[in-house]
Amino acid sequence: MNKETIKISGMTCAACAKRIEKVIGKLEGVSQASVNFATEKLSVEYDNQKISTEKIKEAIEKVGYGVIEEEKMKTATIPIEGMTCAACANRIEKVLGKMEGVLRVSVNFATEKATVEYNPQITRLSAIKQVIEKTGYKALNIEKKASVDEDKLRKEKEIRTLWKKFIVSAIFAAPLLYLAMVPMISWLPFPIPGFLEPMQFPLIYALTQIGLVVPIIIAGNKFYTVGFKALIQRSPNMDSLIAIGTTAAVAYSLYSTYQISAGNFHAVDGLYFETAGVIITLILLGKSLEAVSKGKTSEAIKKLMGLAPKTAIVIQDGKEVEVPIDEVEIGDVILVKPGEKIPVDGEVIDGHTAIDESMLTGESIPVDKKAGDKVYAASINTNGMIRFKATKVGDDTALAQIVKLVEDAQSSKAPIAQMADIVSGYFVPIVVAIAVLAFAGWLIAGQSLVFALTIFISVLVIACPCALGLATPTAIMVGTGKGAEYGILIKGGEALETTHKINTIVFDKTGTITEGKPEVTDIVPVAGMTRERLLQIAASGEKGSEHPLGQAIVRGAEKENLEFLRVEKFEAIPGHGIENNIEGMNVLIGNKKLMDERDISLGELTIESDRLAGEGKTPMYIAVNNKISGIIAVADVVKENSAKAIKKLQSMGIEVAMITGDNRKTAEAIAKQVGIDRVLAEVLPQDKSNEVKKLQAEGKKVAMVGDGINDAPALAQADIGIAIGSGTDVAMESADIVLMKSDLMDVPTAIQLSKSTIRNIKENLFWAFGYNVAGIPIAAGVLYLFGGPLLNPIFAAAAMSLSSVSVLSNALRLKRFKPYK
Repeated sequence: MNKETIKISGMTCAACAKRIEKVIGKLEGVSQASVNFATEKLSVEYDNQKISTEKIKEAIEKVGYGVIEEEKMKTATIPIEGMTCAACANRIEKVLGKMEGVLRVSVNFATEKATVEYNPQITRLSAIKQVIEKTGYKALNIEKKASVDEDKLRKEKEIRTLWKKFIVSAIFAAPLLYLAMVPMISWLPFPIPGFLEPMQFPLIYALTQIGLVVPIIIAGNKFYTVGFKALIQRSPNMDSLIAIGTTAAVAYSLYSTYQISAGNFHAVDGLYFETAGVIITLILLGKSLEAVSKGKTSEAIKKLMGLAPKTAIVIQDGKEVEVPIDEVEIGDVILVKPGEKIPVDGEVIDGHTAIDESMLTGESIPVDKKAGDKVYAASINTNGMIRFKATKVGDDTALAQIVKLVEDAQSSKAPIAQMADIVSGYFVPIVVAIAVLAFAGWLIAGQSLVFALTIFISVLVIACPCALGLATPTAIMVGTGKGAEYGILIKGGEALETTHKINTIVFDKTGTITEGKPEVTDIVPVAGMTRERLLQIAASGEKGSEHPLGQAIVRGAEKENLEFLRVEKFEAIPGHGIENNIEGMNVLIGNKKLMDERDISLGELTIESDRLAGEGKTPMYIAVNNKISGIIAVADVVKENSAKAIKKLQSMGIEVAMITGDNRKTAEAIAKQVGIDRVLAEVLPQDKSNEVKKLQAEGKKVAMVGDGINDAPALAQADIGIAIGSGTDVAMESADIVLMKSDLMDVPTAIQLSKSTIRNIKENLFWAFGYNVAGIPIAAGVLYLFGGPLLNPIFAAAAMSLSSVSVLSNALRLKRFKPYK
């Protein structure tokens, strides 16, 4: 199955999103379609054997919406030195025009610049520059045009257009409202001019109102073009409600104007031009405020995208050359001076420094870096000068991956949104039906046509599917963005929602609760074996192992400058240890299970082994030629915030368990240090997911926190998998939440963020549903039935406009979220 995200234009409310979902979902070959109204994106899963992306895009356009094509081609302006005449310019144009991947070339001799449109999938800027150089000219530093955030520019243009339309409509709506209201309010100090008196010059009065309402209708023309088109296609949306309501008001007013021209001066009471004009003005104001607020919900992404530097200093032929970031290639050697940003991901080859990686991890303390250490794009080099080799560039950098992950999360839907989606799908037709029934009901009850029309317009205008459609996605956008700001990457709406239900958390021990870098603490040889010899044999055997405990023994031998012996055979025994042939000796290094399996008696070392385990140390047994030769104890230091994080989780009412392959005594000693009561010890890697299953069978919502490859099955099995950033790519791929720091305080923070976001979504849905449930009956005249007031359509429009803004404002409150310290 293929998965693709398509940007859509022209949606005005949640009903539009639901319409697109239905149409695309019915296409043959499409297994899932989800439209996010807030981000204006369609996420679609489809079988490319049955349907193409082009067919999906055609279907979107067929129902009246636009597809915004992501820019595949790039344009660059290259300054060129050495051209002497127009023939030089023509020569360069011809040569570049023949390059594969170059679509269009224009060389301006006067400005000495070449503008090249090219496909970055086929050719690179560096290759284009090389061709210019080979032709005999010099290509200077490139001025890149394609670095502009197209989406941001489009949004800004949309906001500017909406504000202009609002200002135009407000300029005409203010005198229109004044003209309509003044004759009814005798005490106003500024009466209307005599020639506009409605009782003396009713036709001039009516025509003046028409002159004022026409520019307002032109400013709000989109409501009519989109609204009526949606109505014709039998998929009415919010624009349809506005279009029907205001058209009814204008049509009735035009009929009244005709009556006035025919001599019926009493028809002046049937002018409702100001209702249509003010409704459009207020809704344009609401749309403008909504567009501004929607822009703020995705600020986290824009901040992340703006972090990367635009250029890099690359060492070429021993010289320092500043090149645009897009020209950096894997393998390039890059120089970074103090105070500069790291341009791409790489590995330090020379120098020593401290790097502020807070943009990735949220951790403000700079991290020491030396040769062999990894560095990441957009992090800041605080003091020393380093040279590093580029290992990941462009979309492969950690920063680009984080941006993509957050974008995907913001495009996804939480299960809680399904109810709002279902309601939104049926909302507009139901509102139209209620408006028609209310109109007919009041006419049958003996009320005038004007009264019934007022009710009809009020019902249509007060209904707000936008608030329903924005309630969930905006909160998810702000919540996931806020998480990313603090180094907590939540992979989607579903993960965000499930996290708040977690009542049991299982922590892996090594590398999660502990630092994962254990050190040798005790060396206990048997009689006839020296301490140094035991460490030398064990370290030689573990040299080929990747296990943290084995690496600790190797580091211990290196510290004591011991020489490593030649290993003839190495075999890893998962969950038990290793077996080697070292200089003719059969050597076993591992846990008690390995010794028991090979019938090797511990003898006098049993008491010593129990003592070490009781102190929270891991005893590693070494047997030479099937006889016990000694114990090397290794201890893994507990992370600074582990105990604090576990205490915080327990105070939140969450049960905490620890899982490890270590022996029970060692595990319980570590658990005691951090305050964990439930210990799952001596669990083999392949059994970790079974332990999670057992907890789930008890009816618990389980989160698993781990960092290694062996945790991946358990992370996938758990209701929520949480991988810590110091872990492996496999663990991060299997997880629902990635913590960029290795600080366990981020676990309660992630749960609290989920709770805050879900609470915010529920508040939004409550207000959106509550507003419509209360507003529509009031507009239909329920209060009037019991002697109360009748809702004026103008107030209905104001309320409708503000409902979306209030939902968005509530979602933006999540920006105040602070992590646990």
